[in-house]
Amino acid sequence: MARFLLSGFADEIDSDLKVQIQELKSNGISHVELRGVNGKSVVDYSVAEIREIKKQLDDGGIEVSAVGSPIGKIGISDPFGSHLDKFKHTLELAGILNTKYIRMFSFFIPQGKNPRDCRDEVLERWNHFVTASKGTEFVLAHENEKDIYGDTAERCLDIIESMNCNKVRAVFDPANFIQCNVETYKAYGLLKSYIAYMHIKDALADGGKVVPAGLGDGKIPQILKELNTAVKGEMFLSLEPHLGSFAGLANLETSIDLSSMEESGPGKFKIASDALKQILSTF
Repeated sequence: MARFLLSGFADEIDSDLKVQIQELKSNGISHVELRGVNGKSVVDYSVAEIREIKKQLDDGGIEVSAVGSPIGKIGISDPFGSHLDKFKHTLELAGILNTKYIRMFSFFIPQGKNPRDCRDEVLERWNHFVTASKGTEFVLAHENEKDIYGDTAERCLDIIESMNCNKVRAVFDPANFIQCNVETYKAYGLLKSYIAYMHIKDALADGGKVVPAGLGDGKIPQILKELNTAVKGEMFLSLEPHLGSFAGLANLETSIDLSSMEESGPGKFKIASDALKQILSTF
């Protein structure tokens, strides 16, 4: 039986780290998937600054489940050298933050281009990530995401199996699969042996709107029930509510029209947290 540990992207609560810590604790959550702090991507901080952030987290009793990095979230034809350097910096930051997981992506594919035509370049770049991380214990956790090479379960599987090492695993995001017209339970069947942890984000198949867990078409209750039996040990369930607009959302989700979207905040994060807890209470 799995021991599910709740985490989440607390930058959807507030950009202020103190507020993030306060609200995580008020929801009974002791981990954070660290993505944005004070309006800035975590990977853009210096080593000294990350040490101070870690101290604030420690003082607040919050541990880091994963670095929610944007590594791999550039165009496949964009220059790679500086991006690889940023990944190496991220490795150093992850060590300071005392986390095992680094969330990553597999590069945006130009509109209208067949992703298969970019496969060799994607795998070459991922080979560089794996090589750079040799000698470390970090898991490079690939998230399925719209418009990147790994937007379908088959191509996520291709990356993981092509790297052929325990270092590369999957972050399973049901809403992202739905928004790519991928049936989530089928995707789960393909990837279940490689899932490092889950993003708890549900969505409606009709239109792709993000909704609390269990209210969409992501089959989150069914998938979690199976994982609860299949996983022996700990697994993070990382809340990524996307129920409202927050600082940095426009950069993360370029296809979303934010003009009429309500603001995110503690209330919407609690809705997402309570929905997940309700599902877990049925096991």
